Amino acid sequence: MRRTLTCIIFPISIWLTIGWTLQASDFTVKVGDRTLPIHDVLVDEVIDARHHNETSTFAYLVDEFLKPQQVEVVWHGVARGQTIEAVRIRPLSLGIVPTMVNDSMFRFTLTEPKDLSIEVNGDIYHNLQLFASRPCKAEGVVFPAGRHIIEGDTLFARSGQTIVVEEGAWVEGTILCDNVRDVTIIGNGVIRPRGRGFGVEIRHSRNLRVEGIVTTQVPTGGSDSITIEGVRCITNYGWGDGLNIFASSHVTLRNCFCRTSDDCMTIYATRKGYIGGCEDILVEGCTFWADVAHPIMIGLHGAASYETECHLKDPRKLHDEDIIRDTIRNVLIRDIDILEQNERQVDYQGCMAIVCGDNNVVEDITFDDIRVEPIRRGALLTLRIFQNQKYCQAPGQSINRILFRDVQFAGGGELSIIEGYDVQRQVSNIRFENLQVESLCISDTMESKPKWYKTTDMCRMLLGSFVENVSFE
Repeated sequence: MRRTLTCIIFPISIWLTIGWTLQASDFTVKVGDRTLPIHDVLVDEVIDARHHNETSTFAYLVDEFLKPQQVEVVWHGVARGQTIEAVRIRPLSLGIVPTMVNDSMFRFTLTEPKDLSIEVNGDIYHNLQLFASRPCKAEGVVFPAGRHIIEGDTLFARSGQTIVVEEGAWVEGTILCDNVRDVTIIGNGVIRPRGRGFGVEIRHSRNLRVEGIVTTQVPTGGSDSITIEGVRCITNYGWGDGLNIFASSHVTLRNCFCRTSDDCMTIYATRKGYIGGCEDILVEGCTFWADVAHPIMIGLHGAASYETECHLKDPRKLHDEDIIRDTIRNVLIRDIDILEQNERQVDYQGCMAIVCGDNNVVEDITFDDIRVEPIRRGALLTLRIFQNQKYCQAPGQSINRILFRDVQFAGGGELSIIEGYDVQRQVSNIRFENLQVESLCISDTMESKPKWYKTTDMCRMLLGSFVENVSFE
């Protein structure tokens, strides 16, 4: 059954205040005879350790891709007296090279749906994000093309419901899935709250799917069997994570794009009233861009902080013997492009970070086919057991059986760190297979390594105390 929601039109002056707007001027994008709508969106630039908002843009290309699509982009900086010196299209792994048509126009071809950053003269803060996808089709409660405001700011999804956000729809508010089952949220439109907050929030639910939307944040807590696919998250405010997973299992994040003002994606245990560990998590085909903090973050929060943080948010009271440890296990992260990390704080560096706190056990994690472009400030990876006094009541318990396979790092940033806490809280069994740093293949038997060097010395990595069985193959 198709139920169409009423479209409510608001003056553009209202929309100019909410962080994302419906008009932009830096780019015009045409695909065939279509001119794509362009939207302004605020992103976060850190200058002198302070947050500053800059105006980026995004466009949405929806097509079946039955044939290659030629994309034509006009950059309007030329009209302001600027000159195009270079155009870069990322992820670089896609190998898309534009062709200049004249001093303000360039073209390129897309053969399949991809999420791109199009950057003129190296400007990553006033760039164009082009989100290309196939049509998302479904029957259900429909937001048609146009602008909508959710009454009371929150739409409460019901079990068995399908909510469709059609191409051209711009929905202000949050869709909350709380203690529901079998819900689908799908579409080629925009869902975002006014200012900061969650576009879609998943609490204590099962068998949910979120697909195709452009939004801010999509956290998942205390849930099972969740799929988030083709979702694009952009944030500009403090603690603006993209895709959080708290105390949940059987969660898939697939083909998502996150450009965030905090961590792009996280996997945590007990946190925010959600209780327990995480297992069976799949993250694949995603692009992560952290303007601040981590592209990928695992392990910081867990049961040790339950009493101080969670008991007021959850009616259950754990017995003391239960407040021991949570386990995060069986996580596969593969086919990922990381475009940036720019984080000055050493405790929050690492494009791939396992920072184990709160008595957590983190084990059986695989990073496979990870492509990290040059970063400005941060590190390729961090594997640490430590107590972050701001967020943890105890150090983590262990990090064990971690595999990095086919990781390519173009360089930049600072030291990677692998470090345990004490003899009872160790990092162990870490294996690297085909690690390439600035085109150099790092292995324990590499000919260029002096015999008195640690292998980690060849790739700007600190191998600290309480670490055992680290190998490079």
